[in-house]
Amino acid sequence: MKRLFKMAVLPIVLLLAMMLSGCQSNSQEQTSGSAKTNQSLNWKVADFNFKDENNRSFGMDQLKGKVWLADFMFTHCTSVCPPMTGNLVHLQKKLKEAKLPVEIVSFSVDPSRDTPEVLKRFAQKHGADFSNWHFLTGYSFDKLKSLSEGSFKSSVAKPSKGSDQFTHGTNIFLVNKEGVIVKKYNGFQDVPYDRIMKDIKELER
Repeated sequence: MKRLFKMAVLPIVLLLAMMLSGCQSNSQEQTSGSAKTNQSLNWKVADFNFKDENNRSFGMDQLKGKVWLADFMFTHCTSVCPPMTGNLVHLQKKLKEAKLPVEIVSFSVDPSRDTPEVLKRFAQKHGADFSNWHFLTGYSFDKLKSLSEGSFKSSVAKPSKGSDQFTHGTNIFLVNKEGVIVKKYNGFQDVPYDRIMKDIKELER
């Protein structure tokens, strides 16, 4: 009897293992390389000019000569975006305490729903300080995809059938004063705040 039970259970166990393995692979793909906080990059950010949460033009011209951090998010996200935004709020407070003049830019991957007004409400709800944090929209999904994948090497995809959830990376990117991405970090879990602060201080010297 025990032998028959094991034979019946084994295929189910194997199926579950395959499913879990697939989910884990998906997660790793979205955050690939983000754990390597000392990884040096050299990715030039393409020129852009979008709309911020106040419906004002904002782009590379406003970021010229400044160190900035970037991430990708959307307000209807039911998984990674709320905690990522909370992590950035915490990082923003630490940067202000250290008097580090760093800009933060959050690109919405759902520009059709994330109007400036929607982004502003989302940011206020999570406690973001707009003095140096800019939530961007006002572009097509294809333009956002081109920027995300071309400049930040971060994949993004529209929702699958029957879902309203976009797929996007969960990294925080550090951009130097010349508009070049030099580091990326995990923005979802175990955020290396001290490492980020140290890297920013080095760029500000």
